Amino acid sequence: MKYASLRSLALTALFDVSGRGDLTPNRREQSGPALESGLRYDSGMIACPPALSRRIFIAASMTAASYNRVAGANERIRIGILGCGSRGLLKEVQQYSKDTNCAITAICDTWNAQRDAAIAAVKEATGTAPAQFIRYQELFAARDLDAVVISTPDHQHSTQLAAAVRAGKDVYVEKPLAMDMKELISAVDAVKKSDRIVQCGTQIRSYPHSVAAREFVRSGGLGPMLKIEQSRNSYRPYWHQYGDRQLTEKDVDWKGFLMQRKYRAFDKDQYGAWYGYRDFSRGPHSNLMVHFIDLVHFVTGATAPKRVVTLGGIYRWKDARNAPDSVETILEYPEGFLVRYSTSFGNSANNFMKFFGTRGTLDATRWSWDKPWTISGEGSGEANKIKPGESIPNAESTPHMKNWLECLRSRKQPNASIDSGYSHSVAAIMADEALIRGRRMVYDPAKRSIHEG
Repeated sequence: MKYASLRSLALTALFDVSGRGDLTPNRREQSGPALESGLRYDSGMIACPPALSRRIFIAASMTAASYNRVAGANERIRIGILGCGSRGLLKEVQQYSKDTNCAITAICDTWNAQRDAAIAAVKEATGTAPAQFIRYQELFAARDLDAVVISTPDHQHSTQLAAAVRAGKDVYVEKPLAMDMKELISAVDAVKKSDRIVQCGTQIRSYPHSVAAREFVRSGGLGPMLKIEQSRNSYRPYWHQYGDRQLTEKDVDWKGFLMQRKYRAFDKDQYGAWYGYRDFSRGPHSNLMVHFIDLVHFVTGATAPKRVVTLGGIYRWKDARNAPDSVETILEYPEGFLVRYSTSFGNSANNFMKFFGTRGTLDATRWSWDKPWTISGEGSGEANKIKPGESIPNAESTPHMKNWLECLRSRKQPNASIDSGYSHSVAAIMADEALIRGRRMVYDPAKRSIHEG
């Protein structure tokens, strides 16, 4: 009896296939705006009825956690891919499938072209076609599935994550984790009540230079932190590259895409270029900024900002899309430093990311698996400032997807646990609320709430 099948016997009662009545979402194409900017994201370097026998009865009576502890190392872990867009997570799972003894056995997407392409890719690699689904509820109800990779539009993440863990599945979920505090808290609480392994898709924290910077900064190598900044610009918004997709209403599950969003007539551009519409993604401050903010938290140990202000709007690319093409966000952290994030679409100059401490500067502009970040005494007037020639060599690390796949078997917490997803979402939600309200937003960690102040 396979690992997932035994586990599902004990967990079937936990999952209502109808979920909350939402129709199926299922696709997400992560854009690559950094490819146009000075920030380098080398994705290839990171490259998921007969009577029961006594044995089956005992397995069905066990909790998922207890059975996981005794599951044999030779049991293959079966993974479903939810959302088969250009983010490339299917390829990452395939890349590490042999080392981690896992296999993609199910594909789910609301667009038939993407679903068919993903099925063909799996069949070509393995010789076996995976099961296919349109609606995520059907995917999660599959008893012969252990884990799911959620790579769908932003507005779908939190609902699907909560449904997946309630169905007994381990999850890799793309960022951002949520778009408002209510759905964020609901998803996080669902994970906390389960014993599921959840990895958030903020993979830059798993790069060797990020791990090295964490060790350097937390050991006092940069001195007390003063400010952290990122400017991430491009000539065109990242959603433009998806606006010319060749699709019609019959090609997709439109209601499944909308999920909890208000129904409207089919709109090809909203489906294809959903990044540019605030119903489905708030803008660069809730998308691009998430990787930056997650690095701020990972490197410094901070968890959430105290106060946030944001300005922004549509200044260059004025069309039917309503996500801002320029934003400027400042976040104040209770640990005693400021964070600034800026995006401008219309001019691709001035891309950088830097940490500023009393001893000098850490340049984190380039994101690459094999190239270390650099340090210098630039700007410091301290006697103990960083000396010329000092460096922080890359640290040992495991690629983000492989880390999650290994944790499915070890049951250890992965690099980007649900707590990190909560933290990056709080920062992004505060930034967005500040933008639309025109007010400074304050976070109350005790109440898990944000308010003007």
